[in-house]
Formats: sequence, C-alpha cells, structure tokens
Amino acid sequence: MSLTQLPQPQPHSSLISFSDGWFILPIRVFPHHTDYAGIVWHGTYMTWMEELRVESLRWLGVNYSDLVAMGCDLPVVELKVRYHLSVKMGMTILIKGQLLPIKGLRMIWDYQIVSEDHQQLYVSAQVTLVPLSRETGKIMRRLPPLLQNALAKIPASENTRNSPKIQS
Repeated sequence: MSLTQLPQPQPHSSLISFSDGWFILPIRVFPHHTDYAGIVWHGTYMTWMEELRVESLRWLGVNYSDLVAMGCDLPVVELKVRYHLSVKMGMTILIKGQLLPIKGLRMIWDYQIVSEDHQQLYVSAQVTLVPLSRETGKIMRRLPPLLQNALAKIPASENTRNSPKIQS
C-alpha cells in the first residue's frame, strides 16, 4: 500500500474512550500480568501503553497494520517511567494517554495509570515515538498523511495541554 492510498476508516474501538483530552483504556489485571507475588510485572505497563496507542489510532480511524503496510513503523525512541504504587492481581485500572503537541516528527505521549475512580495514581510515564521507514530503516522526513490526518482528529480539551496540531 502506498502513502497515497488511504484505507477505509475503521470503526471506533469499543475498548477505548476519550474524555477531557485523554484516551482511556480499562484493564483488568490477570495472573499473567503479575509476578509470583501477584504484583504487576514492571514491563507489563509498557505493553498496556502500547495497546492504548494502537487502540487510540483505531479510535481515530486508522488500523496500525495499515501504517505497517504503508511502510511506516513507530518505534519508541525514549521512555520515562515513574512507579508510584503497585498494581495487584484482580484490580481494574485505567490506562490514560494523551498525545502532546507534535514538534517536528516526535510524537510524545503522556500516560497515567490510575484507579477506576481516577483518584489513585499508580504509574506515570512519557513515551516518544518517531515515524521510521520500514524500507530504509531511517526516520521519515514527514508524518505519513494517513497518520497526520488521524492525529488532527483528536478532540481538543480546555483542561489539558494537548493539542492535536502539528507544530514545527
């Protein structure tokens, strides 16, 4: 699929919601997410953050596999994580993510992993991604139009610093 061919819009994912500038993905913690003591393994949080990013794109009408078919990967180039409290087996938590204003090609996502009532913060993180050509292995000169158009659809919120506009 070339960059000029646009796939059909995807239906909104029923797994994810959008509120006050944040994409929100509920997660029930199962045994396979945890260590022997029933505490979520530290790497599991990164998986959940990636699931939120992929589901967010789907919510915006883009299937991640379409980006891959177009020759675009979005690798993580920087990751900052702060563990505030442990999440335990059996809990239901919310993975919250918001895309910060894009400068150049860097897409920076802020994350909060919180309790269902949003009152307890368990993990905060920031993930930086860049568009990479699958053919050359190099950073693309610009965001693919499919991705740029999808990100422009993110609803703005007065209560967040999020802006879907791409800045130079």
